[in-house]
Amino acid sequence: MVSERASSNVMPSPFVIPIFIAHQGCPHQCLFCNQRSITGAAEGMVGGREVAETIRTQLAWPRRHPEAPVQVAFYGGSFTGLAMDRQRELLGAAQPFLASGQVRELRLSTRPDYITPEIAGFLKEQGVGIVELGAQSLDDRVLAASGRGHSAAQVGIAVACLKEAGIRVGLQLMLGLPGDSTTTALASARHAAALRPDMVRLYPCLVISGSPLAELYRKGEYRPLSLLQGVALGGRLWSIFTAQGIPVVRMGLQPSASLEETMLAGPYHPAFGELVLSRLFFNQLRAALGARPRHQSHRLSLAKADESIYRGKGNANVKRLVALGLLEGVETVFSADQLRQSVVLISVDS
Repeated sequence: MVSERASSNVMPSPFVIPIFIAHQGCPHQCLFCNQRSITGAAEGMVGGREVAETIRTQLAWPRRHPEAPVQVAFYGGSFTGLAMDRQRELLGAAQPFLASGQVRELRLSTRPDYITPEIAGFLKEQGVGIVELGAQSLDDRVLAASGRGHSAAQVGIAVACLKEAGIRVGLQLMLGLPGDSTTTALASARHAAALRPDMVRLYPCLVISGSPLAELYRKGEYRPLSLLQGVALGGRLWSIFTAQGIPVVRMGLQPSASLEETMLAGPYHPAFGELVLSRLFFNQLRAALGARPRHQSHRLSLAKADESIYRGKGNANVKRLVALGLLEGVETVFSADQLRQSVVLISVDS
């Protein structure tokens, strides 16, 4: 695929100030969840004073891109499941920073069944620009088996409410939930893509100590995906969303010491997303190199930022391409201004 040159005037990614409210606002514990282990967040209730102090402190830090927009993000829990006075307290603490222009917008995550037109309107008034919905699946049987307590239809209703209020929507989906399969996961992703979210996150389902799923795993009643299966499935879901122009902004959980200490099983890797992209890129390269005339020499041009996924873990991708004879007569170069995940093959024969 021949690409356009990447623009040098692209706005840098937002500077995100995280506020953790781990497990607060959740009505119950899903089978897979021990959220405090996943986030590594400390116990205790975060209040408006702590929110304001965190924002003030992080705004004072030197930043690589001071021109980048600033977001305050409430992570963990189900924000709109909190009592209204708590929501007002937490969001209210950020209002002076919004008013001064130091913070561009707020973002938060919640459950699909905790969104109504009234709640969406309230969030918009408070400066919330992005809401991520923990959908996890859009298959009702998988949702029931995972103890989610909401339906696939409620995901669609929540997305519509937020979009109507002018709030951008993210969907979080999980790979390898109880009762899930490749068929249901792919169907769920297509259903999610049809809702036209503004972004998607893909997380592998892990067995975390202290979660109900850990007991099922010990009894042999739940079998997690292997890392290879998780990477392969993640790639197929990534392809569904990107084909529709929907960015997948993260794949895999954020690494933390707490997560690695409490994880019992499942497709975990600290660079899970890079493994997925590396596998996809290898398939793309294999197809492009396999279709070129073998009697001609070629220059393979790739984005400099893609060098890691081109090589793969331990240079595995390059070794496989060499073993397949696909790099014979090919000079590989890396361009700093080439569009990411693009492959340019140029004949160099005179």
